[in-house]
Amino acid sequence: MQEPAPDGGSAPNSTDDQKRASRPWWLPHFLGRIPLGVEDRHVALVGVVALASLFETYDMSMLTSALKQIRESFGLSQAEASSLFAWIRLGAIPAFLVLPLADRIGRRKVFLIAIVGMSIGTLASAFAQTALQFVLAQTVTRTFLVASTACAIVIVAEEVPARNRGWGIGILGAIGAFGFGLGAILFAFIDDLPFGWRSMYLVGGIPLLLMPMFRRLVPETQRFIEEHEARLRGERGDSGWIGPILEMVREYPGRSLAVAAMAFFFATGSSPAFGLLADFVQSTHDWEPSDYSIMALVAGTFGVVGNSAMGWAADRLGRRPVAMFGFGLFPLCSLTLYAGPEWAIPFVWVPFVFLLTGANVLMRIVSTELFPTSSRNTALGWETLMETLGGATGYALVGALTMTDASIAPAAIGISGLTLVSVFVVRLMPETAGLELEATSQHQSDS
Repeated sequence: MQEPAPDGGSAPNSTDDQKRASRPWWLPHFLGRIPLGVEDRHVALVGVVALASLFETYDMSMLTSALKQIRESFGLSQAEASSLFAWIRLGAIPAFLVLPLADRIGRRKVFLIAIVGMSIGTLASAFAQTALQFVLAQTVTRTFLVASTACAIVIVAEEVPARNRGWGIGILGAIGAFGFGLGAILFAFIDDLPFGWRSMYLVGGIPLLLMPMFRRLVPETQRFIEEHEARLRGERGDSGWIGPILEMVREYPGRSLAVAAMAFFFATGSSPAFGLLADFVQSTHDWEPSDYSIMALVAGTFGVVGNSAMGWAADRLGRRPVAMFGFGLFPLCSLTLYAGPEWAIPFVWVPFVFLLTGANVLMRIVSTELFPTSSRNTALGWETLMETLGGATGYALVGALTMTDASIAPAAIGISGLTLVSVFVVRLMPETAGLELEATSQHQSDS
């Protein structure tokens, strides 16, 4: 039998490579088969970190679906609510200062701290009495949500075999996306809940009760352990907190700029188109909360397959062509949702969510693969920072371009076209599909 591959998986053509992991109860069949070469331990790891991601998307789904109820409780118009969204999105900026710690003290420690922080922030949001208090609580929450997700992605990227890395991160996103389903179910009964939208935020505290399980089942990655030991022996460079940031910018300026542009422009175009839709259909088409929930649950279930499908396709066809596909078609879906006939909205919602979730997965895959272990969490934080700035910019532009009490549709459609810039940016990036992480971060590919 051949020696194990550097990524912890089996070497090509080994006996282990022909085994298929057993399907766990939490992995739906519509997300496809588990690829050959993925072991039971890999699947279990993806499952436990995906549970934390589920509550991240649940928190985001509450703000998306219940925006109308939240803004009305604080006396805000649609345009003012869009600006509110922009400030909340900026809450992810501090995460860029937190994530380098995961490259120094470990992915696991930061991951666990982030779970506690996002749960407390979500609970605090439920008790906000003013729009300012709500923004502040959500800002803190968003910081830890982003840190948790980034660490989860890096943990999966460093532990799942190289040729199935896209599948692993895709499944992580797909399971996490079920948080939108949980939020949609509760939103359908928002008018009957004892405290309205506030009750939905109380549910976000559940991860605190699951902390003993997370501490027991989430391991530190072998790659970080080896990197940390090398630093202790003096075989690596700067070991300070700021070291990963300086190393990334100094050693990989071209890749840092490309990742920034890709994330910024896609988030600028896609964030308001997605985040303001629930408010749009309720305000423009007089939908009931239950109508939106049914669409999110039924059509959205098909849409979240984009996480695993595009991750799987990226493993086989390459990161660049799949990402260009997702970025390029998004504005067309946005145009149909906001300017097309009302009856078409549930049908267009499927490809809309498919492309959105799949494109987000591709951005995270690329961002983790282009940088070394010593800067990998920092790189994902960099991508998230640019995504945050882009999303905030998108919401701010929609708010600025929409008159008070006017429809947000024209602005949302126009801004969505900025995702096309990401198509040209990703075309210039090096292809990383199927390569070990040690190979994808080599300088000769940095151009």
